[in-house]
Amino acid sequence: MLTIRDLTVTYPSRGQAPITALQNVSLDILKGEIVVALGASGCGKSTLLNTIAGFLPATSGRLELNTHEIKGPGAVRGVVFQKDTLLPWKSVIDNVAIGLVFAGQSRAAARAQAHSLLSLVGLDDFANVAPYELSGGMRQRVGIARALATNPDLLLMDEPFGALDSFTREQMQELLISVWHKTHKTIFLITHSIEEALSLGTRVIVMSPRPGRIVRRYPLDFVKRFSAGESWASIRTDQAFL
Repeated sequence: MLTIRDLTVTYPSRGQAPITALQNVSLDILKGEIVVALGASGCGKSTLLNTIAGFLPATSGRLELNTHEIKGPGAVRGVVFQKDTLLPWKSVIDNVAIGLVFAGQSRAAARAQAHSLLSLVGLDDFANVAPYELSGGMRQRVGIARALATNPDLLLMDEPFGALDSFTREQMQELLISVWHKTHKTIFLITHSIEEALSLGTRVIVMSPRPGRIVRRYPLDFVKRFSAGESWASIRTDQAFL
């Protein structure tokens, strides 16, 4: 579904040699996978996600989604950021619906679809409140609903739970698994948490310090086991998980 070949991204540096953030990265992501990029701060995880999103240009290499070259942002790729980017002057439902309105839907049709997405993330009772009335976890739920609104082929998540407390973070991980199970979306998520990567990924890629390269690839089944009904207590005490 997503094909990345020999991707290199460099940044200009004032008065110094350019900084190479990614070097010769190649990756295939299949439909329905949750691929998690794991690595320390500064390893190029966010650069990789932003290049897939079309926010950053590749210095060299090629990226294709469904055989179409990625040359800039597009509605077929939805993004959930670490810090919510909700519009504070709009209600929750209008934040979710905004992409649909931009795509040409009537406000009534967009709001109807947004209602169903808020129900998916457990916020249908908060449709008409302002974002500042919500907790951090609830705002991230709105962000997920908004990213899903245009029915993207690929959902990109930039450390979406990194700023949350551990209890809320685990709730959000379970929500994401539920959404994935119901929608069968393809997801690319980045994190620096080993436990989160193991819990969410059907595949984990480990990235090296700068310049970022993929140095390990691990196929996993823990998220599928949880989705099938096994408890986290059982999974996270499994010797394979440990």
